[in-house]
Amino acid sequence: MQTKILRYLAILIVVPVLSGCWMLAAGGGGAYGGYKAKEEGYELRSPVTKEEEKDQSENQ
Repeated sequence: MQTKILRYLAILIVVPVLSGCWMLAAGGGGAYGGYKAKEEGYELRSPVTKEEEKDQSENQ
C-alpha cells in the first residue's frame, strides 16, 4: 500500500519537472533558430508600420 502511494507521489513530482524542461528546451531551440536566421540575413519585421511624413504630405 505504501509503495503505491510513493509511486504516485513520484509520478506527480516528476511530470511537472519534465514538462518545464521541455518548455526550456523548446525556447532555447527557437532562440537558436532566430540567431541563425539573423546570421543568414533574415530579420523580423512588424506587420504594422508607421507611414513616413513625406508620404502623408503627398496624399493630401
